[in-house]
Amino acid sequence: MEKSEGRSIYRIVRDFLFSAANKEFLIFLFFLIASGAFWLLLALNEDTDQELLVPIRLTNIPKNVVVTTNTEDTIHVNVRDKGFFIMAYVYGGKLSPIEIDFTKYTNEKKKSTISAADIQRSLRQMMYSSTKITSIKPDHFDIVYTFGRSKKVPVKMSGRVDPGESHYLASVKFWPDSVEVYADDEKLDSIKEAFTESIYLQNFTDTVIRDTPLKRIYGVKYIPNTVKIGLYPDIMTEQRLEVPIMAVNMPEGKVLRTFPQRVKVVFVTGASMFRSISPESFKVVADYNDIKANPSDKCTIRIIAVPHGVKNARPEIESVDYLIEEQ
Repeated sequence: MEKSEGRSIYRIVRDFLFSAANKEFLIFLFFLIASGAFWLLLALNEDTDQELLVPIRLTNIPKNVVVTTNTEDTIHVNVRDKGFFIMAYVYGGKLSPIEIDFTKYTNEKKKSTISAADIQRSLRQMMYSSTKITSIKPDHFDIVYTFGRSKKVPVKMSGRVDPGESHYLASVKFWPDSVEVYADDEKLDSIKEAFTESIYLQNFTDTVIRDTPLKRIYGVKYIPNTVKIGLYPDIMTEQRLEVPIMAVNMPEGKVLRTFPQRVKVVFVTGASMFRSISPESFKVVADYNDIKANPSDKCTIRIIAVPHGVKNARPEIESVDYLIEEQ
């Protein structure tokens, strides 16, 4: 039963393909493919330009050496040759990464250069003799290294971030919050912080988490060289707290009493931060020197210290009654 069904399907397909109409279509399809193949052969036989990306890597680096320049990179090589050979470079795996022997570039200065001639010599060994190299970018690589001296420095943000209306930047966090920095002695002593690439962000009201690279410095290597940054905006709210008034610069044997002894301080802070702020975090004072310089029935009070995260702090009243007593 299965054999007869197979023969029936075969006859149907054969009759369909070799009918008069389909014969014409098959002939047309044959010539279309043949002309396409002929055009492709002609195109591949023409000279063409192509940019090739070739990795470059350092080898034989001693364990006690840290290379502080970016040597594991990719060079852009522009070449000109027949299309057949270009196809081999692009799709045939003809080009391997260029391997540079680190030991050939060591010296007392701990700095050397892989020249364009060295790069081109390595490329020539992998390319067809007919291939013409028209340009190489970059045309050289610097190798700067150190013998493992390093230190840890904190990560800091570079750039400008402006949260949306009625919000402020409550906190910035990094993961990790410090990185290992490798450099020569002079640079290492001068580096106190590792800054991110400049970040510019405006009108955000929700938490932002993103990966950001650290700003490159020639001859300096960070491990890791990318960190995660968290930006935490918060809603600004106006709050009030009653704070005691303190007397300052009082002569020995004298006591200053104010009426009232506490004053409300008006300030702006984040909604989530308010819970951690206490009256003792503020410092409101009445200064005896001000009273002595400007005698009056009332003394001026002012705020000389506010907690972190507080803005636009001001006393609800600017002056109070007072009394100076002898002890």
